Amino acid sequence: MHIPEGPTSLAELVPFKTALAQSQRPSPDYDITKWIYIPNFYTQYRYILGTRGDKPLICVGINPSTAAPDDLDNTLKSVERVALHNGYDSFLMFNVYAQRATDPDDMERSCNSRLHEENMRAFDYALSLDKGGSPAVWAAWGTIIEKRDYLPACLRDMIALGNARGARWYSAGKRSKKGHPHHPLYLRKDSILEPFPVEEYLDRCKSHDLCG
Repeated sequence: MHIPEGPTSLAELVPFKTALAQSQRPSPDYDITKWIYIPNFYTQYRYILGTRGDKPLICVGINPSTAAPDDLDNTLKSVERVALHNGYDSFLMFNVYAQRATDPDDMERSCNSRLHEENMRAFDYALSLDKGGSPAVWAAWGTIIEKRDYLPACLRDMIALGNARGARWYSAGKRSKKGHPHHPLYLRKDSILEPFPVEEYLDRCKSHDLCG
């Protein structure tokens, strides 16, 4: 379980570009030919965790917990199973906000703009890893997007980056009554990804005050 030590503004924030370079060096803790782990050490935030491949499925949650290479939590195990079942050769776990917190209620109340900016650089990198040029993004944040007012704006920035990269958005499982995409944890391993109109969802979400 991870409980934030304090605001991320007080943590030593490694810029994404630097963290990416560090993650490409050999590690005694995991196989870098299999895993993408940025930063490549446990800290108060995480940009990306996943496996290497030519056709990754980018799964988007709200914020990271404790998972690390060779130590996936149940959510990440489900993400990997669904990705493989739907024909992807790898998965990348990304989050709307990069602060680690096992309980989303422990996320900081205000957005750290610097952390968000670096997280968006990480998302653009994740999008670039699809060799086919049309990255697949799985919306999988559940109702947790309602936890903080700044989360929809963070997602809006992600949508813009995705549009520039020709991203296709999907969801899996039944959506909530408010239209939020299903969280991966309790999905069947044979769940099918279906197109998800993320811009329409976010517009409706904000206009009806359904998130944040």
